[in-house]
Amino acid sequence: MLEQLKQDVCNANLDLVAKGVVIYTWGNVSGISDDRKYMVIKPSGVDYDGMSAEDMVVVDIESGETVEGKWKPSSDTKTHLELYKRFPEIKGIVHTHSTNAVAFAQAGINIPALGTTHADYFYGDIPCTRELSKEEVMEAYELNTGKVIIETIEKMNYDPMAIPGIVVKNHGPFAWGSSPANAVYNAVVMENVAEMDIKTLLLNSQAEMKQYVLDKHYMRKHGPNAYYGQK
Repeated sequence: MLEQLKQDVCNANLDLVAKGVVIYTWGNVSGISDDRKYMVIKPSGVDYDGMSAEDMVVVDIESGETVEGKWKPSSDTKTHLELYKRFPEIKGIVHTHSTNAVAFAQAGINIPALGTTHADYFYGDIPCTRELSKEEVMEAYELNTGKVIIETIEKMNYDPMAIPGIVVKNHGPFAWGSSPANAVYNAVVMENVAEMDIKTLLLNSQAEMKQYVLDKHYMRKHGPNAYYGQK
């Protein structure tokens, strides 16, 4: 079971590079085992070039300790663990520093739902978290990054699978999904709609999309009577 998960997580990490949302070592993907006891994640600071499934690190979900692997796990491990422990529907998580999504994080604003491309995958604005306090950063930065993501989702009271991503203020985007591959898909979509938004708002700072258009496009793919695609 873990061997397949390691391969899936490795493939998802490599796909970040193939899709152009990661350069150097600026990102990571993780996945969780079906019994939700173990997480597999990219090693910290290891280049994507030549990476294989054997490089992936297995971490115990409860203790956070490495149980298998020759490398240290990603420095964002505690952020991933917090999200897995809080949201059982999440099965894959991605963090990148993709340019356009980071621009919204650095500006400290949501990625607004302005068009149907966004609406096909995110049922509303993609939120930006609040700023972490000095104490939160110095005490347990990665852990508190996870906590501020959870705080934002719960404060806004939405289904994290309906808006499968967020931008952390001054930091960057996190995305998740039903698998590591699906989480990468959502991260790539987030980056692209962020780019579309920046260009749209440059042309028209008052641009918006009506709720009924958002509803129609999201529900035709994800609603109980969804009809997009082939049966």
